[in-house]
Amino acid sequence: MATEQVSGIVPGEDSEIHDEPHVEGSRLTVRFLREQVEARGLSPASVADRYDLPLADVYAALTYYHRNPDEMDTVEKRHEERIAEAEDRTTLRPPDE
Repeated sequence: MATEQVSGIVPGEDSEIHDEPHVEGSRLTVRFLREQVEARGLSPASVADRYDLPLADVYAALTYYHRNPDEMDTVEKRHEERIAEAEDRTTLRPPDE
């Protein structure tokens, strides 16, 4: 399935700073902005204000996320794999309870 482009969002394969879609001219990823709104329950307006973005960019990120579910699933899996790899490499562990 082809990626559906959304104005203001740079796809991961076209990015020089991320390997995942992000807001053009910003380091904020689509995945991060979606998490702020949908997982944390912040309003798009408060996310835009908090990260000094136009409100339209937050909505563009949400639009991109929902129009490209296969790509975003791949991005999320890759993110989770990297977290697991980093945890395997570290010698730091939380104290025993």
